[in-house]
Amino acid sequence: MKFSAERETILAPLQAVIGVVERRQTMPILANVLVVGRGEQLSITATDLEVELVARTNVNLQQTGEVTLPGRKLLDIVRALPEKTQVTVSIEGEKATIRSGKSRFTLATLPASDFPTVEDIRAQQTLTIGQPALKRLLDKTHFSMAQQDVRYYLNGMLLESDGKSLRTVATDGHRLAFCESALDSQSSSSQQVIVPRKGVLELQRLLGNEGSVELAIGSNHVRAQIGDIRFTSKLIDGRFPEYGRVIPAAPPKKILADRDTLRAALQRAAILSNEKYRGIRLAVKTGVLTLQSHNPEQEEAEEELEVAYTGEELEIGFNVNYLLDALAAIDVGQVELGLTDSNSSCLVSASSTPQAKYVVMPMRL
Repeated sequence: MKFSAERETILAPLQAVIGVVERRQTMPILANVLVVGRGEQLSITATDLEVELVARTNVNLQQTGEVTLPGRKLLDIVRALPEKTQVTVSIEGEKATIRSGKSRFTLATLPASDFPTVEDIRAQQTLTIGQPALKRLLDKTHFSMAQQDVRYYLNGMLLESDGKSLRTVATDGHRLAFCESALDSQSSSSQQVIVPRKGVLELQRLLGNEGSVELAIGSNHVRAQIGDIRFTSKLIDGRFPEYGRVIPAAPPKKILADRDTLRAALQRAAILSNEKYRGIRLAVKTGVLTLQSHNPEQEEAEEELEVAYTGEELEIGFNVNYLLDALAAIDVGQVELGLTDSNSSCLVSASSTPQAKYVVMPMRL
C-alpha cells in the first residue's frame, strides 16, 4: 500500500478519530488506527470497542491495501511536519515508512485483519436532524449524566424518538435534564435507546453549527453520519427510569427571577458552602428570595434578591452545583423555579427555552 497527500489532508481525519484511542490499552491493536486505501479514498478508523469513528479523505493512491498504524505516534508525526508539505506513506512488510521533505519515519504495523470493526448495525429507525439541533440537545442535557454509578443505565443519555421529535434525557438520581427538538424527517416508528457517556461526549465534539446529521438506530448500536465522519457507538443494555414521573407537571409555587442575577448570587453564596455537600438554603417570601450557606468552619454567606413571587413562605435546601448547572444550560432571560413544598423537587425552566426542563431534588440542611 502506498499513498501521498498534503499534510493537512491526512491530519484532519486523524484528529477527528483520535479521541477514542485510549492511552492505556488492554489489546495492543486498539492503540492503532486502521488505514484503508481503495479507489482514490483513504479511510481511517479508530475504536475502543464501545465507540468507533471512521473518517474519509481523498488522497493520491498509488497502491491499494489496508494496515493498522500506531494512532498517537502517527498523529504526532504528521502534526509536527511543516504546513502544506507533501507526505508519502508506504507499507513494506511489517513496517510503514512516512516521508516528507528530508524527514523519514519508520513505524511498526499490525495486521488489519485483527482490527475490530462494526460493519452493519441493522438499523431499525433512521432519523434526520440538523447538526445545530442535535448539538443543542446534547449540550442542554449531558451534564446530568452519572459518572460511575452502579446503576449502569444512568452512565449515559436516553435518546428517545416518537417519529416527530427527538428527546434527550439524562439523570444521575439527584437531578434530571430534559430537552426536545423537532426532526427534519418524520416517521411513524418510536424508539428509546441509551447512549453511553463516552459516545455522547465524542458525538458532541464532532457536531458542527451547520448541515444535517443522519442518525441510524439499531438494537445494539447508534450510528451518525456527519460529513466525512461516521460515528458508531454501542448502546447501554438497560431500562431507563420513567422520567415523565419525575418531572413535576404544574408546581403550584413559582419564583420568577433574572437568570444572570440569580446565577451570580448562587455563585457568591456557594463560596462558603460545605465543600463536600455543597448545600444552600433558599428562603422565599413575597417578592424576596434569600440564599444562605454555611460551612463546618462556622462561616456564613447570605444573598438577597428581588423576585416575582406571591404565595406562602417556604424554605428548601439544594446542592448549589446542580442549580448552577441547570441555569448555565438555560439561555439568557427570565428563569422560573417551580416548587411544591420543602420536600419536593424543583422544576427549573425558562420561557425563552420551553423545550428544556431541569429537575433538582431537594436536600436536608
